[in-house]
Amino acid sequence: MPNAIQTTKTENKITFSAFMTSNAISNKVNSIIGDKVKGERFISSIISAVAANPQLAECDNASILSGALLGQALNLSPSPQLGRTYLVPFKDKNRGMVAQFILGYKGYLELAQRSGQYKDINVIEVREGEYKGRDKSTGNPTFEFIEDDDIRNEKDVIGYMATFTLLNGFTKTLYMTKKAMENHAIQYSQGYRADKKNGTSYTFWSKDFDGMAFKTILRQLISKWGMLSIDMQRGFEGDMGVIEEDGKINYVDSIKEVNLNEPVEQTPKEVNLSEI
Repeated sequence: MPNAIQTTKTENKITFSAFMTSNAISNKVNSIIGDKVKGERFISSIISAVAANPQLAECDNASILSGALLGQALNLSPSPQLGRTYLVPFKDKNRGMVAQFILGYKGYLELAQRSGQYKDINVIEVREGEYKGRDKSTGNPTFEFIEDDDIRNEKDVIGYMATFTLLNGFTKTLYMTKKAMENHAIQYSQGYRADKKNGTSYTFWSKDFDGMAFKTILRQLISKWGMLSIDMQRGFEGDMGVIEEDGKINYVDSIKEVNLNEPVEQTPKEVNLSEI
């Protein structure tokens, strides 16, 4: 017999509100969260978030719940206004609409700070005239930032910089030019390539290029040289994936907010968390 979540994968999809308030799901949520009051608060907040996003309401109910539970496990707010995590509608040609879990750059920053391993961590855009080349002895990029914000904001963005200092004194800085970041987005996001080709603005890269650039360079910096707490590892693993009930993550090649009139059709790649 199929379980409570699997029964939602039918043509007659029940509303997300009815799904979440069913006894089977509410009991499951309370059991996972471990507190009935917090569980009820979680259910209420997710129902409200989905009700406010008609595209998300079209998604498979189980994928919404699984993505929301990952954000809850990381103790990161699901509010898009706060920029920690997002649930983004995505069309899979085999399953229909599913919810993709996106970890924002502010979520990465919060997880790093919460780990207790970082004395300082920051990410910022670099404006024209601020990049001063590389230190000849260390090879590290050097900058001289404009102090007057009004003057600074009039300058064009030429790149992105992320830096951290660990409590043990180790420090690392990573810099990418805006052109290099643009090439990265075109290479790794099929949705962004389609936006560039068609003159559309459906993807996060098109709607908030700086925010996606911040996330990209911060993710690269931390993954290569940073200290990863358990929560940070879980965040890295879940980011840009469709979370399944059994813990597997289906990664998709592009991050695309679905236009229901022109849906993207792709097949996510299935990855088992135990194999990552």
